[in-house]
Amino acid sequence: MDNNTLFTQSISLKELGIENAKIHYQLSPDELHDITIKSGQGIEVSSGSLAVNTGEYTGRSPLDRFIVKDSVTENEVWWGKVNIPFSPEAFEKLYNKVTAYLSGKEIFARDSYVCSDQNYRLNVRVVTETAWANLFCYNMFLRPEMEELADFDPEWTLLCVPSFMADPIIDGTRQSNFAILDFTRKVVLIGGTGYTGEIKKGIFSALNFILPVFKNTLPMHCSANVGKDGDTAIFFGLSGTGKTTLSADPNRKLIGDDEHGWTNENTVFNFEGGCYAKVINLSEENEPDIFRAIKKGAILENVIINKDTNDVDFEDISITQNTRVSYPIFHIDNIQQGSIGENPKNIFFLTADAYGILPPIALLTPGQAAYYFISGYTAKVAGTEAGITEPQPNFSTCFGAPFMPLHPTRYAEMLTKKMKDANVKVWLINTGWTGGPYGVGSRMKLKYTRAMITAALNGELDDVPYENHHVFGIAKPQTCPNVPSEILNPRNTWEDPELYDKKAIELAQKFKANFTKFEEFANAEIMAGAPLT
Repeated sequence: MDNNTLFTQSISLKELGIENAKIHYQLSPDELHDITIKSGQGIEVSSGSLAVNTGEYTGRSPLDRFIVKDSVTENEVWWGKVNIPFSPEAFEKLYNKVTAYLSGKEIFARDSYVCSDQNYRLNVRVVTETAWANLFCYNMFLRPEMEELADFDPEWTLLCVPSFMADPIIDGTRQSNFAILDFTRKVVLIGGTGYTGEIKKGIFSALNFILPVFKNTLPMHCSANVGKDGDTAIFFGLSGTGKTTLSADPNRKLIGDDEHGWTNENTVFNFEGGCYAKVINLSEENEPDIFRAIKKGAILENVIINKDTNDVDFEDISITQNTRVSYPIFHIDNIQQGSIGENPKNIFFLTADAYGILPPIALLTPGQAAYYFISGYTAKVAGTEAGITEPQPNFSTCFGAPFMPLHPTRYAEMLTKKMKDANVKVWLINTGWTGGPYGVGSRMKLKYTRAMITAALNGELDDVPYENHHVFGIAKPQTCPNVPSEILNPRNTWEDPELYDKKAIELAQKFKANFTKFEEFANAEIMAGAPLT
């Protein structure tokens, strides 16, 4: 669809319970951009992109994400601190309050879809209170062609109303903000927060239930790209581990940067139509693809603008460290048309180990791969959050715990089967520290990490000697093209090898302590993937 096409069709939202609203339907990016500026909710910066402030919430609020517990979800969802139950009755009342609140107001509606593979396509209608949130949906979801809109049938609906504040006592929420999924009504209801990541992750959470339960397809919090020979590579990783950066490879075409499905037909498809990248300390030198994607049509969130030059100061984190940009995937030049890849051959688990213990690259057995997938390890460094004065382990199951409605072992068993069926190699990549922990050692150089990944993709590590790590049992290559051999063995980079051994055992124990909650569900092969000590 042409970005600047004026769409004149109008729609009714009465079936949603929204009456007498002034509905802006399917506006173009330019129209939404201009409305945001005219309304005083955003400004245009020197690159041409839009800059907005999301208000009180500059990140997701995991404790305020709920799933309606009913006949569809009761026996499928892994209930607990991640998946918090919400009653159908409370949802019904809150939904009616939100739609009554929107009635009579000026709102923005958009029809879009997710899942680039037409066999798995899910139509979504989004209704937003602000123009820039609607532009975010244009960027992040897939864009139907004009002729598809005439008989567009939305299967799911998402309502995003930042100015609506829930009353916890009356509405059953924890506080005034909320993000609730109802799999029976097929609705995502978001209120009290302007952070657009709740929109993206609301739909991602829905797919993480729908695809494995009803489509026998593995949903993955990962980036993916494809090489000249058609081989697909998958990159799992939590925020700050390099998932977006490392999948943007000039020699490979980007499928997507964050959310994918792996089908029984052994294809990998992007859920989304855009990217949502962190921009803290962004530079054209280190991340040229992301830097150049920030142009007209992109939305910058919670960044600081230099008033004299109208430039963004990407190093200024006075609002939040979680500064972001969303842009449609076509802002990236080197993309895989159709956003589908075939023949997955390599999977990379990315971790930023701030303890400096894990090797920069290691080859995993299927059991180890399942163990590390369930563990979803990275480490927070000092200063990233209030009260953190030394590295802290961060375990997020399946590298995306806040978005996974099912028990982690269900995703792990699906991944293990697909890895074996496709004969995929799985690599653990430490993009964190070498030569000691954070504050003593240094961050692994990006050029070395890229060289290791390139060597793995090119088969250049197939015939080199390996040595198992004496604590974690994972296989470390002893040589790698364009990488100094001494950094491949982290123990050798520490001034005090005995201190390294002590800290390695301590980290291994943290892994084991975290895994205790999964042991009763994990099979023998997965348990054999645990650290040795």
